[in-house]
Amino acid sequence: MGGLKSLLTSAKRLAIGDSGTKAGIDDLFPAVDKSVDGDDCDHDCESCSVRYPKGFKIDESDELFGLVKGWSTHVLVATGKTDWVRDVADEKGSVMQAIANCKGPSNGRLMLSASNIPTPHHTSDYSEPTRVLLLPAFTIIDNVTPATVPALITDVIDKAPTNKSPLVPVELPASLPAPLPEGTPAAIRELTTQPCPHRALILLCSQKTRDARCGQSAPLIRKELQRHLQPLGLYRDLDDERPGGVGIYFISHVGGHKYSANMMIYRRPDAFGRDAKKDDGDNAAQEKSGQGEKGGQQEQIDDVGAAQCIWLARVRPEDCEGIVKFTILQGKVVKPQSQLRGGFDRARGLLSW
Repeated sequence: MGGLKSLLTSAKRLAIGDSGTKAGIDDLFPAVDKSVDGDDCDHDCESCSVRYPKGFKIDESDELFGLVKGWSTHVLVATGKTDWVRDVADEKGSVMQAIANCKGPSNGRLMLSASNIPTPHHTSDYSEPTRVLLLPAFTIIDNVTPATVPALITDVIDKAPTNKSPLVPVELPASLPAPLPEGTPAAIRELTTQPCPHRALILLCSQKTRDARCGQSAPLIRKELQRHLQPLGLYRDLDDERPGGVGIYFISHVGGHKYSANMMIYRRPDAFGRDAKKDDGDNAAQEKSGQGEKGGQQEQIDDVGAAQCIWLARVRPEDCEGIVKFTILQGKVVKPQSQLRGGFDRARGLLSW
């Protein structure tokens, strides 16, 4: 049985394009060393009231690391909803459907997610213009409609940084005309861009139409993350656009629902000024991005977008304290062997695929 599982794992790696040059699990992100970093839990058990439902079961035996399909850019479409039809590309009249039916970007694979980010008009009506969040650029694009998707792809996504791009300032136009028919209201005849105000983003799969466990786990994980982020002044709810902090969004299926909860963490360089400095190259990249020693406490000089995405799975409510303490604040992984699926580190040029 062990030999068969090893053979299947090798086949999966070949299918996603593993060339043997990817970073290993011990190299991609630093792991927490309890003898140096301390415990990931304060053992305040009375305050830990959030639990998964009885009978919540997931796969605990599969190897996780290195088996996610590589991607170059990631688009989150604001829908104001937490659940969608099984394949979000089948949401009729939506921006997701338009992106899926359009020729893809020239700079690599685009990961497409519907999200619960509020729409500008606070409606889930797909006939209204919406906004998208582009990663790793950490850029918000407004006035997006199915008709403007071709312009979104060719004029924004194609020109945006990818997960393989070095940490250089994001240079996207503040606005650009959208080729819309005559008579279209002037207010939506151009796409506008602005930086995402947050220092880090946490994305949780909430799509219960794909797997009930995702619909169960996402709100419970968010509640527990909120409990640990709020005392630090870092929690940002859906309508909170204050600079800094951590945004938490629900997204559609990302694969691996049998490893629920899936959590993707996008972090700006040295997001909160606590990352370990590895070498002169890393320090130079952080200084160039305007972060230096103070990270999130210092105003950014140049916006370079996300430096990392850390993709975790098998996340339980009791893991959230350690994830906030080490992964969000410091870029370290508490349980890499059992929870790390993959990700990237642009500052060091490393990928898991």
